[in-house]
Amino acid sequence: MLRFECAGCGARLAPPGAGPPPFACPHAVPGDDIDHVVRRVGPSGAAFPPGGEANPFLRYRRLLAAHALAIDLGMEDAAFVQIVRELDAAIARLDGEGFRATPFAPSDSLATRVGLSAGELWIKNETGNVSGSHKARHLMGVMLVLRVCETRGGAPLPAASARQAGGGRLAIASCGNAALAAAVVARAADRPLDVFVPPSAAPSVLDRLARLSAAVHTCHRPPGVQGDPCYAAFRAAVAAGAVPFCCQGSDNGLTIDGGRTLAWEMVSALGADGAGDDSRRDLDAVFVQVGGGAFASAVAQGFDDALALGAVGRLPRLYTVQTRGAYPLRRAYDAIVERILGRIPGAAGFGFRQASDRERADLVAGRPGLIEEELAFARRHRSAFMRPWETPPRSVAHGILDDETYDWAAVVHGMLRTGGWPLVVDEDALIEANRAARETTGVKVDCTGSAGLAGLMKAVTLDDRLPKERVAVVFSGIDRSA
Repeated sequence: MLRFECAGCGARLAPPGAGPPPFACPHAVPGDDIDHVVRRVGPSGAAFPPGGEANPFLRYRRLLAAHALAIDLGMEDAAFVQIVRELDAAIARLDGEGFRATPFAPSDSLATRVGLSAGELWIKNETGNVSGSHKARHLMGVMLVLRVCETRGGAPLPAASARQAGGGRLAIASCGNAALAAAVVARAADRPLDVFVPPSAAPSVLDRLARLSAAVHTCHRPPGVQGDPCYAAFRAAVAAGAVPFCCQGSDNGLTIDGGRTLAWEMVSALGADGAGDDSRRDLDAVFVQVGGGAFASAVAQGFDDALALGAVGRLPRLYTVQTRGAYPLRRAYDAIVERILGRIPGAAGFGFRQASDRERADLVAGRPGLIEEELAFARRHRSAFMRPWETPPRSVAHGILDDETYDWAAVVHGMLRTGGWPLVVDEDALIEANRAARETTGVKVDCTGSAGLAGLMKAVTLDDRLPKERVAVVFSGIDRSA
């Protein structure tokens, strides 16, 4: 049975019945300072799926919340497959192609260029995904839940009052890739969509949104007001009854679900579909660029699923990457690490509180009990760890300039328990990484999409394990500038 809980307040949420699972915690109260995030609990499946289906939402369907919901509602597996195929066909008519497993392969030339002298660098290329980025994976997972509810006669909104107020509209805040992904999936499902964008949104993005019949709302930043005005307008629309069709797990926990398919594809490509453990290759580290955090949260949870199902032998270290223009995740991570180190006897005396990132990460990773206790505290005192960036963020990697890392707690948890840490890179590093990515692989990735590589290039100089290891980087989005 499909079950959910709030990671912040701990509430166990009732089975959905005929309607959709809860998008957000119903116990959240404005100003309570609790990081309410709905997450699935219990096993995602009995076994890691074998190869066969090219469409990840078919191949991994038995691990998805949408499929579990369908079965709970009495739907046959074949009926769920039909829902996926019909929606995917509509997406293909709009975008040229539907969902397919995206390439994941080693690049020897790029590995050499960035300093992995005796290791392997595997690139997950999302530039050919639906709408040109990984974002559509998140939104397809949400839409499948809505489709299952519609097919079974359930209401696609959480309450009758919300349906009356919002008229069944979907809503998202985005400066580019997420908006385009939402517009493609919403149009394919014949659902109205409101998109809240900043004035800096590219004309090409706005034109594509208009052709996909999305209603675009430009949100200006009031002087002296902290926080993303697009996100504030999105939250207001959701409060008025719109469905949070977004890439923030804090507003719709189901958005993490579809994103996990990216991690599962990496696991499959590295040997989980082979003859046995002898053919399996585990990753040592994975680098993920972070804006709002749903992408990193999904990757971390996807590897957790693979470990629980025996598809990997260990978890890769999770390193996250933000820009010098805004790094709220690094700030939250440091605050939690300082609290943990303060509880480890001798840590301050041996100088660990002023030590390197690797030394701190290694010391903390060996204290799982402290990690869980301190994260539980942090989730109940959110503003002490995660708050909006104080100045308007700017960077060539504009797609990761969220004022807050909305899924911060899950991402910090992934780093702490695996021994990775957050990296902050400057503009020159972002530009150099993008140049290296494009020159060595030929992939037309933008500076946001190659930001994870910039983090790896910095980390190689800080962590002497990396040059000899199997490392993964995700090229998350296509360059739309030309």
